[in-house]
Amino acid sequence: MSAPRPEAPALPVTFRPTRTRVVLLSVGLAMFLVITVIALMLERLNPGERITFVFVAALFFGVLALLSRPRVTADDTGVTVVNLTRTRRLAWEEILRVNLRSGDPWVFLDLSDGTSMPALGIQPGIAKQQAIRDARALRALAESRSTTGDDTP
Repeated sequence: MSAPRPEAPALPVTFRPTRTRVVLLSVGLAMFLVITVIALMLERLNPGERITFVFVAALFFGVLALLSRPRVTADDTGVTVVNLTRTRRLAWEEILRVNLRSGDPWVFLDLSDGTSMPALGIQPGIAKQQAIRDARALRALAESRSTTGDDTP
């Protein structure tokens, strides 16, 4: 017995790991503030060393902000997948299947060119049930949109 087909959400819609994003940005901000305060409180540090402390704190925050960047945005014409360092725009016709198998760290999109692309914007890390709902919604969108313009009988 298969699960009922989810209804496709209204477009445009953005999927992102919200809880993971909040945790990463909160930890990054807290680390930045703590390291900066320590740098300013240590009397033995010269100005260059203090600047180095703040620079390292900013670097940590930047890395965590980069890790919080992934998202998947769907609209009428296709999907924009934003991963850590790369953004790719896909037409609906390019997406053959949306996969989130047990144990997968994130959704994978099977593409018409024979490749598979990770979509880090839907990941079951902290919020597994939300990721499953998001993957099903994206799958429903891909299935409905890829057949929309098909004139074959």
